[in-house]
Amino acid sequence: MTGARAISQAMRETVQIVWFKRDLRASDHAPLARAAAAGPVLPVHVFEPDFWAQPTMAGRQWAFVSESLDALDRELARLGAGLVRLAGDAVTVLEALRVRYGRVALWSHEETGDAWTFARDRRVAAWARAQGAPWVELPPAGVVRRLASRDGWATAWERRMAVPVSPVASLRAAPAPPPSGVAAGRASDPCPERQPGGRGEGLALLDSFLAHRGQSYRRAMSSPVTAYDACSRLSPHLAWGTVSTREATQAARAMRARVAGRRDGWVGAIDSFVARLHWRCHFMQKLEDEPSIETRCLHPALERLRVRGEHPDRLAAWVSGTTGLPLVDACMRALRATGWLNFRMRAMVSSVAAYHLWLDWRDYGPPLARMFTDYEPGIHWAQLQMQAGATGINATRVYNPVKQQIDHDPLGVFVRRWVPELAGAPTAFLAEPWRMDGAAQRAAGCVLDRDYPAPIVDHVAAARDARARLATARRADATFGETGARIVARHASRKRPNDREPARARGRRPAAGQLMFDF
Repeated sequence: MTGARAISQAMRETVQIVWFKRDLRASDHAPLARAAAAGPVLPVHVFEPDFWAQPTMAGRQWAFVSESLDALDRELARLGAGLVRLAGDAVTVLEALRVRYGRVALWSHEETGDAWTFARDRRVAAWARAQGAPWVELPPAGVVRRLASRDGWATAWERRMAVPVSPVASLRAAPAPPPSGVAAGRASDPCPERQPGGRGEGLALLDSFLAHRGQSYRRAMSSPVTAYDACSRLSPHLAWGTVSTREATQAARAMRARVAGRRDGWVGAIDSFVARLHWRCHFMQKLEDEPSIETRCLHPALERLRVRGEHPDRLAAWVSGTTGLPLVDACMRALRATGWLNFRMRAMVSSVAAYHLWLDWRDYGPPLARMFTDYEPGIHWAQLQMQAGATGINATRVYNPVKQQIDHDPLGVFVRRWVPELAGAPTAFLAEPWRMDGAAQRAAGCVLDRDYPAPIVDHVAAARDARARLATARRADATFGETGARIVARHASRKRPNDREPARARGRRPAAGQLMFDF
């Protein structure tokens, strides 16, 4: 067959468009594998300006994604069909591809995203139906779409994690793909210690964590001094899909088999890590089942507990790391510079925002998301509601920022690094610099409200007042418990023996306040 005839024949075939979103890898990618078996493949990523203009998105996230796309392009090119990068509204881009090729099928993973991506996917589905272009969405491992009940969910998670990871051997490229270009992302977002993107970076982190870094995981994950090294740091790679949850779970369990019977910390570390991978999907399932978690309190009686937009000065101080509470400020400044924070510190700064500063979780949720390179909507909004006491079913977690500093940074290593204004303060006063008298402040080179702000709230009184307000709101609703029971039935884990889950599926439950981002 001549070259012209071959091209003509190929153009009559259905082109299999594989749409990469939060799954920036070629391995453990069922849509890519299925598309490759169906015909010529066109791997596509669409830079969507409206998506990147959302208040939760930031330049640091795009920088990570852009690096990951470069790596994905190289990976796909080795298989025979490089990544085509296009920009614009997804429906407009897909229609242009349909017009170009005549017959197309669309493949992707299901996405558990925010309200914007949910609305976009509904528009894409309507386009696909109208044009007769089949769209096959496949589950990305741990989240179950259209789940009728949480009974048996953990067992389903185990089954999915056990599916063998089989890489794609080769791809037959679609003919004459459209020109590919790299779109400009968000505005400048300095993050000097951001983790680099790309599958190779993610696999290297997983390897080093399971080889040596993770041995101290259990005891070192809570302190910001040790967590940056002891945690896997896989969270941005899991969030953007350069490494899949299944790949991480299987690698960890293979390591677990190798260290079985040892008493050097590895068994407990691996068990804790796998439990957190499980609970990560558990929280994402909440948003999949109830998308309004992003915008409304899970328990309706708590919807008016706080006033949206109240205390903008407190919000600004919290975001900038100038609250006068040293550990809070250190965490927010570290987060701005690195894009990452261990979960106990995430929980602590969220608790301070919700209780001590009495901010609505919907006010501080977007700026917090923008600082996270690993922003994952399903985890972000459910966790913020839980930390703010907005679910009505979780224990109230009011973190004392002074106690947290004494417990997890007793020598002030972390605080002195990120709040250099306090570098000269004696360790005995570092968690509470307001306890220093004027002479001590001058001697330390840290005069409050000149070199470093005085606390914007009395953290003890503010915590006491917050607990009282929350208790009053709970008592004021006569049906509070009944509503809470319905929420538990829909969203709670099945972690007890009478909850119809086998012991292996339930796993070891992480300690309260240490659930999700100790990756």
